[in-house]
Amino acid sequence: MTVAVMVAVMVAVGGCAAGAGGASTAGGEGTRPGSAASTGTGAEASTQAGTGTEASTGTSTQADASPRPTATGAGCGGTPVFEGDGFPEVQGTAQDAELWGLLFVRATPLSAGDEVKVVWRMTGEGPLRVRAVHPDGTVAKLLWGPEEHGGSTWRRPGQEWGTGFVFQKPGCWKIELARSRGSGHVRLPVADAGKGG
Repeated sequence: MTVAVMVAVMVAVGGCAAGAGGASTAGGEGTRPGSAASTGTGAEASTQAGTGTEASTGTSTQADASPRPTATGAGCGGTPVFEGDGFPEVQGTAQDAELWGLLFVRATPLSAGDEVKVVWRMTGEGPLRVRAVHPDGTVAKLLWGPEEHGGSTWRRPGQEWGTGFVFQKPGCWKIELARSRGSGHVRLPVADAGKGG
């Protein structure tokens, strides 16, 4: 009788330990590189792990536990867009740095006139400067940011910042990012209003 009670207690305790702060993915690997995530800062939405759907607001970040997404070719100007179960990611071209962006949209291309949140991870040193330019020289409206994030479970190298843009017209927008050491860019496709992701 005593042995049966001990076994039941050990199973219950072991099951709780594995589910509370233990492995966040099937297979016990935790957050995988290449998984998309969202960052909630105040009233912004976060992503439910593994679903890519918006959850309640908060200040923490939940990672998407989906497998590494593959390039869809939906980018422009050579920037690959990776789409999976979560939000799309872009890998930038950089000098003396590594650059990644997480697009808070359902799919690409983006829609002209819509507010778009982009979370950036970039290696290097110093504060981040960001601007987005259309091929005709129009500069996108930077609504907020770059706002440095204290932490995240989105697994890409470098420090993390959030930005909010409105791209006023369709085209292949170049987003330029620079730090004291390190610079880079991504090119994002923007479609006519209502025709993007």
